[in-house]
Amino acid sequence: MEYRRRTYRKLVQGKGMVSFPVSLKESDLLISVDRGSFSSELENKALSLLTGIRSDLEQYIARDKEFQWTLIPHLLLPGAPRIARLMAAAARRAGVGPMAAVAGTVAEVMGRELLCTAEEVIVENGGDIYFKIQHKIKVGIFAGESPLSGKVGLRFSPRQTGCGVCTSSATVGPSLSFGCTDAAIVISHSAALADAAASTLGNLVHREEDITPALEKVCRIRGVLGAVVILGDKLGVMGDVELVSF
Repeated sequence: MEYRRRTYRKLVQGKGMVSFPVSLKESDLLISVDRGSFSSELENKALSLLTGIRSDLEQYIARDKEFQWTLIPHLLLPGAPRIARLMAAAARRAGVGPMAAVAGTVAEVMGRELLCTAEEVIVENGGDIYFKIQHKIKVGIFAGESPLSGKVGLRFSPRQTGCGVCTSSATVGPSLSFGCTDAAIVISHSAALADAAASTLGNLVHREEDITPALEKVCRIRGVLGAVVILGDKLGVMGDVELVSF
């Protein structure tokens, strides 16, 4: 129930930002922008963007049903929209099906478009986050029943490019996972890639002995900056990751 109420959203802390929800069908996003950029027009733009993204993806899936169900990289049909191309490219690099990247890709496309209007933006989509900010932020880790859930987080300094932080879990939320992690987190400049790679990471971990080799494999994926695994009371970290207490 805690996941469904999305109380984990309190774990994303952006200083001096204004947040607002944007929802459409299964998509339920929380968008934060710098106070000076917030307006009702920006809220309307966000909903319009989400509507367009979902429409493009739904129309493509209607003519390429395998895209929605395959668990392996997928060859797109001619004329695939941008959202599908980004998902497929990220999934191919991570070795998973394109829908493994859907939440992170939506967050990234939304965030990049909103940066045409806003100076800073954080887009959270079901635990998958894209952000570009000018101050340090902390992102807490929600890991279900793990004793580490809500106790540790990640700190990020301002970056010239945007950043994606995405999570896969076998115990939290509706995402498909073939592993046993409470949280498998990947950091990348691309939220699409972070989402796909988080699925790969989660699939690889079934017991404590899997944590290190899984982290090593995922951190070898081109574009992955760092990764974190929480399995019960065990935590593994590799790459460009700054852990903090929360």
